[in-house]
Amino acid sequence: MAEDAEDIVERDEDDYGLDPRVVQSIRVAIEAGDGATIDILMEPLHPADIADVLEQIGPAERRDLVGLWPKGFDGDVLSELDEGIREEIIEALPHEVLTEAVRELDSDDVVDLIEDLEEPVQERILDALEMSDRVAVEQSLTYPEYSAGRLMQREVVTAPEHWTVGGAIDFLRSAPELPDQFYHVILVDPRWHPVGYVTLGKILSSKRDTPLSAITEDSFRTIDVLDEEGDVAYAFNQYHLISAPVVDENERLVGVITIDDAMAVLDEEHEEDILRLAGVGEGSLSDSVIETTKQRILWLGVNLVTAIVASFVIAQFEDVIARAVALAVLMPIVASMGGNAGTQALTVAVRAIATRDLTGSNLWRVVRREVLVGAVNGIVFALVMGAVGWLWFGSAAIGAVLAAAMVVNLVVAGLAGILVPVTLEKAGVDPALASGAFVTTVTDVVGFFAFLGLAALVLL
Repeated sequence: MAEDAEDIVERDEDDYGLDPRVVQSIRVAIEAGDGATIDILMEPLHPADIADVLEQIGPAERRDLVGLWPKGFDGDVLSELDEGIREEIIEALPHEVLTEAVRELDSDDVVDLIEDLEEPVQERILDALEMSDRVAVEQSLTYPEYSAGRLMQREVVTAPEHWTVGGAIDFLRSAPELPDQFYHVILVDPRWHPVGYVTLGKILSSKRDTPLSAITEDSFRTIDVLDEEGDVAYAFNQYHLISAPVVDENERLVGVITIDDAMAVLDEEHEEDILRLAGVGEGSLSDSVIETTKQRILWLGVNLVTAIVASFVIAQFEDVIARAVALAVLMPIVASMGGNAGTQALTVAVRAIATRDLTGSNLWRVVRREVLVGAVNGIVFALVMGAVGWLWFGSAAIGAVLAAAMVVNLVVAGLAGILVPVTLEKAGVDPALASGAFVTTVTDVVGFFAFLGLAALVLL
């Protein structure tokens, strides 16, 4: 089995992502209790791929894997794990393995690791830290959730503002410990206020007698420790930051946020918006049936209410439908087209709100655009469906009603797709979470009412 494992790893090492054969071989080795083969298969994997393995196998297999290969669970693997199984792995790890793993991490990674864990598990990790690291982590945990204080790392490379390049290089060479990754040396005044920063590239390419203050970056800006992490991610993305110092209420330096953490927040927010647009909350594949059901049942209930509202509208035109059965065949088309058009406009609006591209200054220009797009698309599909209705049922009147209703609903869909999320956002409600149900209700109700109402006027 070990020879086969070596062949799989050798063929897989140049590919991106995790080869399914590796996962299957690991499962076979776990079942056989073959620690040697597991070591061959797991050792070359990136921490993110090891986390994927753990997320793809079952709970019993995860526990067995921890027992057969405890040495592989370092801090980077724990950081990459989905929150749903992180606590399970931590509880299964031997104390000495967990201690070594968490001591490898920067303070921001430890905070991210433990902030969602149960208190007994948090204490187990905090106990594994050296006292200075524990104090730094506990201080970060005192800041509000989703704030810059939770996101920052305490390990900061600083230099007095009067230093030269040579002094900074000598300091960096002699420093007993530096962060694993850093991009800037932050310049501070005697009161520990950050006044600028210099990239490592500038330091290495400048003469030794060059003052650091002469080669600072124009992109320098500070982040308040209480700023929301979404605002921090926006600032990094908007102003192309690599790192940014974090300051407290007295403008004193307390930490630094790096681009990898800011972009992770941005990715999480994008993922949350996509999941919320579908009404599935923030679940993952490792969630249990009960957890997944709880996340989805609320918005399924909301959808049920909207469907009842649409059905109530249809019920008002029972006589019309009874006299022209063709209407029952065609009316789902109008509602479906309106729903799709509304979802298109809604997705654009929610994304623009998240990136702050949609503001009060350009709102009505965007609304006009979406209404015109809806009108043009409505006319195009009205011509198509008008002809289909005429040829299908041999009635020009039915074709005309279908065409007119299509134009009305696609225009309203474009309007609702923009105005509903904007209104919800101004009301303090997450537009990604609630907009879909409201837009669907509007397009269904308007679509059925326009189609059946026009039919009542024209056909009866």
